Amino acid sequence: MLKPLIALYFFVLAAIQLGLLIGLFHYHRSRNLVRPSPYWMGSLTANISALFVFGLGVIFVDDVERPAFNFTIANTLFYVAAVYQWLFCKSLTQVVSDRFDALAKASILIFFVIFELLRHYGNFEIRTVYMVCLALFLFGSQIHQLRQIRKIDSSPQLTYLQYATMIELSFAICRLVVLGFSTLSVQRVEQLPQALIFFTIAQLVANTVAYIAIGSYWTEKMALSSATFSNENEVIKKLLLERDELIASLLKANKTVATGALSASIAHELNQPITAISLNTEFLKLKMDKGTETSSEIKDVILNIEHDNQRISRIVSTLRNIFQQDQAELAAVNLNDLIEDLMPIITPQAKNLGIQVNLNLSGNHLVPMNSNEFSQVILNLLNNAIQSLSNLDIQHKKIDISTQFTSAEMKLSIADNGAGVPEHLRANLFNLMSSNKKDGMGLGLWLSKHIVDRHQGNIAYQVSVAGGAEFVITLPLKPI
Repeated sequence: MLKPLIALYFFVLAAIQLGLLIGLFHYHRSRNLVRPSPYWMGSLTANISALFVFGLGVIFVDDVERPAFNFTIANTLFYVAAVYQWLFCKSLTQVVSDRFDALAKASILIFFVIFELLRHYGNFEIRTVYMVCLALFLFGSQIHQLRQIRKIDSSPQLTYLQYATMIELSFAICRLVVLGFSTLSVQRVEQLPQALIFFTIAQLVANTVAYIAIGSYWTEKMALSSATFSNENEVIKKLLLERDELIASLLKANKTVATGALSASIAHELNQPITAISLNTEFLKLKMDKGTETSSEIKDVILNIEHDNQRISRIVSTLRNIFQQDQAELAAVNLNDLIEDLMPIITPQAKNLGIQVNLNLSGNHLVPMNSNEFSQVILNLLNNAIQSLSNLDIQHKKIDISTQFTSAEMKLSIADNGAGVPEHLRANLFNLMSSNKKDGMGLGLWLSKHIVDRHQGNIAYQVSVAGGAEFVITLPLKPI
């Protein structure tokens, strides 16, 4: 009757520890933030296995002095569990080196050989003393380590682990004392002293409490890590929001810069049709005052005013489209039409500087893009080309704008025959605050690349055929 009862104690403790292992494993998988220590997981797994193997061995053992081989396996697993728990405590203060880890594993092999020899040539008392002495060494060293750890980690779970280890140490000492006072050589389970059975089971219960303390420690770590992760997520979200707001502000500022560089030519371009309208109006008033107007003259004047009004409307509409604050949503846009719509605010300044703007727009495909943002990219590149050419004393200054389409992508090229970009500046050409202009901050090209990247496209610099600068943009034709 004693053997099934002892085996039951071992099975109950194994079931408790198995439940702890499964619960913590699922908790870790649901969080997946802090990886449990392999030493602790290995120690708990080995201890559960030892309890099951030992419990089964107790049921079928006949000769305690010469037990079966499964007791060597069970006691080796108990030793593995104790060593790995000791390594876990050590790993809390320093990284366990590969050499130290290898020595610990070698000690397991040595333990196995010695215990197997004691199983054949020793007796129950010698094997118990061997096991208890090793336990005393490991428990004592573990308590010392935990004292050091608690100086830097105030977790109450470590305190509970230290107390549980001290209790294990006390019960191990009690087992030695019981063996010292025992005069009978144990050969059957029924001959085991009741006090020895009690202290052995009590030591295993304290061991279970130690594993619960370690499990609670890791649960605590995972909870803290989860809270920290959530806080970091909020900080990251806030930073990303601030970044988007900053980029939106830069985009808005870039609109002003891009159109401001063309303000003189825009004003001139607007002034021409306004002046023409004013002259046509004065002419019509003069004719009407004299009463000499004819229907054909009135019709011609009205047509001229209508033409000039449409010219003003196109320029204002283009500027309004650039400055409108729409959402960064994509729509199917005819790129060729977008380029042609920008020409009224680009061409006048180019003409004033003697720069010829050539369009070579092929195909008529719709491209998924944000037309408001992409018009800024085109204006930035054209402004750069105009500024580069304006500083050169050459004849036949020109800017070539071309588009090409394939079944998968669109390619836009803006090239000039200026001086190009110095080779030492090309590597950081699209970086913020990188510019070779005395009054520039490198904002335009950086924003252009940012916009193109948001469209899942690519922008690259290369030397044009004429030896100047050429920027090539590719965008996917499929919806992004």
